[in-house]
Amino acid sequence: MTTTYGVVAVRYAERETTRSEVYYRWGSYGEPDGPLNMAYYFWILEPPAGPRIVVDSGFAPQVGEEKGRPCSLTPAAALARLGIDGADVQQVVVTHLHYDHIGNLGLFPNAELVVARRELDFWTDPVARRPHFAEHTDPDAVAGLARAAAAGRVRFVDEELEVAPGIVAVRVGGHSPGQLVVSVNTAGGGVLLASDAVHYYDELITERPFAVLADLADVYRAYDFVRELACGGRALVPGHDPLVMERYPRLERSVDPLGVRIA
Repeated sequence: MTTTYGVVAVRYAERETTRSEVYYRWGSYGEPDGPLNMAYYFWILEPPAGPRIVVDSGFAPQVGEEKGRPCSLTPAAALARLGIDGADVQQVVVTHLHYDHIGNLGLFPNAELVVARRELDFWTDPVARRPHFAEHTDPDAVAGLARAAAAGRVRFVDEELEVAPGIVAVRVGGHSPGQLVVSVNTAGGGVLLASDAVHYYDELITERPFAVLADLADVYRAYDFVRELACGGRALVPGHDPLVMERYPRLERSVDPLGVRIA
């Protein structure tokens, strides 16, 4: 019997940016610039029984402040509002090591951390300290993940890994060398958490890559892979699109809800 999960997207921050900042080589499209909103999420997977599984952990509040991206609600406070004690979480899937996905791993002291081997190898290599890479990560969080690996708390994904029955992480690369997408079995047929392999629904439709990338060819290959899985019946959830908050039921009846239920 297939294990199915509930899936929740938690929005902890948002900001207004521009298309020229968000899309790679925007000027090549010959279109005027314009405003664009960006939402910041992490995700909760709810098994039929037992502790929840967390996918990513958002950015550290102080790092967000330094980058002009304040939290509307810190990830720690969001977990508390959902009744989740980080010490009870047994697994955290880390889709990639950019600052807005690894900033609060310390909230989960007992969790096995699942990450692509290539991702940790890259971000602990000296080349990752070059400016165009370094501005997108959190060195303290990377160092903490490296210590967790040395302590045996990390399970590595080479290409594909069944994290738990009904949850599969696949390395697609592109945006970051070890970028993962996470396929989750649900009662409604399945959800694909694309994380930053696809930031916006429109990004996949138009095939206009996000401005931050490690390998452009792999970005396009990731689009093909994600599109294939989505066409197979899985609901696609991009990593930063505010439309996610409009397409699914809110967790709370409020003007500024904490998140939405995907499944």
